[in-house]
Amino acid sequence: MTLPAFPGATSVSALEVYDGVASDGLAGGTPHLHVVSAEAYLVVGGRGRLHTIDGGGVFEERTLAPGDLVWFAPGVVHRAVNDGGLEVRVVMQNAGLPEAGDAVMTFPDDVVADLGRYADAARLPGPERADADRLAAAHARRDLAVEGYRALFRDDGTVDPDRLARLHARAADLVRPRVADWRERWEAGPLAVVRETGRRLDALEGGGDPGLGEARVAEASVDPAFGMCGRLQRYDTSIDPDGGAR
Repeated sequence: MTLPAFPGATSVSALEVYDGVASDGLAGGTPHLHVVSAEAYLVVGGRGRLHTIDGGGVFEERTLAPGDLVWFAPGVVHRAVNDGGLEVRVVMQNAGLPEAGDAVMTFPDDVVADLGRYADAARLPGPERADADRLAAAHARRDLAVEGYRALFRDDGTVDPDRLARLHARAADLVRPRVADWRERWEAGPLAVVRETGRRLDALEGGGDPGLGEARVAEASVDPAFGMCGRLQRYDTSIDPDGGAR
């Protein structure tokens, strides 16, 4: 039995944004960017703000309240600020790629420039450790990323274009070794879904059955985790090679 891919081959997770306060006095998540995947926030509870630096170096702050929906392209540096009980549903393009390294945290430049140091700084303790230890490690990682994030700004509060360009270059260098793996995931997921839509359109146009009799229902399992921006409930929307839901 063939089960359907999640719509658009995207991924979805429930996020409770960290309420611990960083070194600059703001509570919230870890500043980071994605290299090839767009991201969307649908706010379902609480209040907060979204800080972004776009590819041209423009910094913006948007308020977040229940019902708000905001999304941003790959390369946008973003930071979720929690002003009280902020909860969002995160929708990610290219399901599987963010979990495979398509997120680069804004650690200080000397860390982002070194693959080994970056990996050490990004790593969190496993589920065998107590939640308090894992949360403390997530906060420490967040604080290191905030340090690098703040270094992107000049004294007058504007973003330094040279520092931002250097971060972009470092991020690309960090993930480049993963491209072959990412391409396989993209071809098996998002690209396959697009091609399936084309196959159905071709069948309809030719007077045939697009496959309605093969329609089935899938259901996701849930995997709790400490993410970059907060406590996550990740919905596993992948399909195993035998056609069963994971």
